[in-house]
Amino acid sequence: MTDPLAPGPTNPPDPTGAVRWPIKKILLVLGAVGTLYAAALLAWGGQLGASLAALGSGAGLQAATLCLLNYALRGWRWRLWMARYQRHFGVLQGLRLYLAGYAFTPTPGNVGEAVRTLMLADKPLTLAQSLAVFGAERLADLLCLLLLCVPAGVWALQQGRLAPATAAALGFAVLLGMAAVAAALLAFRQRLLQRLPWLADAAVCLSVQPARWLGLTLLAWAAQGAALWLLCQAAGVDVSLPLAIGFYAVAMVAGALSALPAGLGGTEAVLTGLLMLLGTPGAQALAITVGVRVLTLWLAVALGVLAVFYSAAIRKDIRLA
Repeated sequence: MTDPLAPGPTNPPDPTGAVRWPIKKILLVLGAVGTLYAAALLAWGGQLGASLAALGSGAGLQAATLCLLNYALRGWRWRLWMARYQRHFGVLQGLRLYLAGYAFTPTPGNVGEAVRTLMLADKPLTLAQSLAVFGAERLADLLCLLLLCVPAGVWALQQGRLAPATAAALGFAVLLGMAAVAAALLAFRQRLLQRLPWLADAAVCLSVQPARWLGLTLLAWAAQGAALWLLCQAAGVDVSLPLAIGFYAVAMVAGALSALPAGLGGTEAVLTGLLMLLGTPGAQALAITVGVRVLTLWLAVALGVLAVFYSAAIRKDIRLA
């Protein structure tokens, strides 16, 4: 007779090392985030419909093409770093597997994207290796976005938004802060690497063909800034291409610093505010911002979900369960 108090059977560990993903819960979270985002946009002024209609124009299609170029260039960069771990993919397969990670973008700091290398059916990376590639991606993105912020800083000085003394003080403070961070990292380098060994691997990834990944990253983010410029031109907003790229970079950095899922809320608020500083009416600025975010965030998430299911169900080169 079976003892009713005896513990039930437990599932043995998967000998293949496959990572089990709660796909239903992931889809539920993505659906909830998307619904809340759309509801917030409607509450802010009902700009969602107008923004989606604008994306069907010639300028909207060109902007979408530039965003697809962003994904392709960053996917190329990812293949470059994956090759360091002896994971070699063809162009189309590598791009598809890279896009699959975008399904997990609506997470704090985009950290969900780190799972793309854990899902590989054939020799997935270890968690430390996956974090190393993810860390290299984020560091490269941050560096290039900061460089692309320069036109917005120059514009702010020219417009008197920042007095020269204030700008000099801010620059000095930034340099001082960077020096303090660098000193702290050097002082605690050994202890930090012992606790977070993947940081050393991330640095090694960045040492692999630095000129190539720097060029790819700069071009990728400039392409999305150019998408903003196209939508501004279509809406009659007078802004130069370098300034549009700078505005987009500033908004992306602000969203990253907010640590919110995919920078939701922070990115939109900053970009809308910058466009309003140009004299753009608030409703129009919000409509442009929504259009940009649909192309640069939600298009990526949609492609990521499709890539996940195609790769798991048809190509069978990633594991979800």
